[in-house]
Amino acid sequence: MAIATEPIGSIPRPPQLIEAMRELAARRLEPAAAAAIADAAVRDTIARFEATGSPVLTDGEQTKPSFATYPIDGLETLLPDGVTIPFADGHTRQLPRLTTGPFSYRTRAATYLQAARRYTALPLKQAVISASALSLLYPAEEIGGYPREEFLHDLVNEAEADIRGCLAAGACAVQIDFTEARLAVKLDPTRGLLRQFVDLNNQVLGRFSGEERRRIGVHTCPGGDQDSTHSADVDYAELLPDLFALDAGRFYLQLASEPDRPRVLAIIRRHMRPGQLIFVGVTDPIDPRVETPEEVRDRVLEAAAVIPVECLGTTDDCGFSPFGDDLSTSRDTAFAKIRVRVAGSELAARALGV
Repeated sequence: MAIATEPIGSIPRPPQLIEAMRELAARRLEPAAAAAIADAAVRDTIARFEATGSPVLTDGEQTKPSFATYPIDGLETLLPDGVTIPFADGHTRQLPRLTTGPFSYRTRAATYLQAARRYTALPLKQAVISASALSLLYPAEEIGGYPREEFLHDLVNEAEADIRGCLAAGACAVQIDFTEARLAVKLDPTRGLLRQFVDLNNQVLGRFSGEERRRIGVHTCPGGDQDSTHSADVDYAELLPDLFALDAGRFYLQLASEPDRPRVLAIIRRHMRPGQLIFVGVTDPIDPRVETPEEVRDRVLEAAAVIPVECLGTTDDCGFSPFGDDLSTSRDTAFAKIRVRVAGSELAARALGV
């Protein structure tokens, strides 16, 4: 395919896997039994991904508790009363709170990649959580004996190691999930918080060579959970200029659900840098209606009129189930949307003669 196309990552988990994870947490299911159910879900996800014709796959994040908390799941230095993130429909998600140091990851993303590799020879990408998202674990009051500066030093080391492990394990691309970017503008309209986040993530990216950064991308969207968002009401124009200050080689940008795509495309073109690959969202995971290949084609052609085609790729606006318990979208719908993204991108490539 002349126009690159990649998924964001998550696929809705089978109900039996969600139930198994609940039973495991309640100690009513043996770890080996839960692991067998999880392995079957990964195997089925990979097979269905391949059937869509997608040239790049993920494991669907089947065994992550969530896209944000996978590195820290099970850490004994956390309490559940951390930062609360409100969504437009009224539901919330809450991060845990760090109580003591030193901070370290309990799970590395490369383990998901290695598990998926057993079931496919096709290229696999791996999503990792941003350092800026995990910086929210540190409370407003300083932790005695573990100042924030020391925590951030440890966090940057861990975030680097997470990405480096994925590259070493053969990921064709590593995607940093930076979905809190738009939310940061909502929380602080001066964009001071956003710029702190960008600076922290750049500390991580700065540890990689230019060649390595070409395989490292950043994903942003206004959140996507239970068919709702946390920051879609924030003007994209308030985010994009600072987003492109990130020293990444790839950007995965929600766009299909934007009400004024031409305006956003013009902002992207103005701020993107030479050599960067821009993956624009052409399917909306929150919309239950499955787009047609022709709709996707037209969205790609719309983008190609603004962004040089050699810098253009396509993706989904967001993951289909970033949190492990989200059942708002079915697996069938998710794979149908991926299938039309691939088909519509191929139609656009033919129309463009590339």
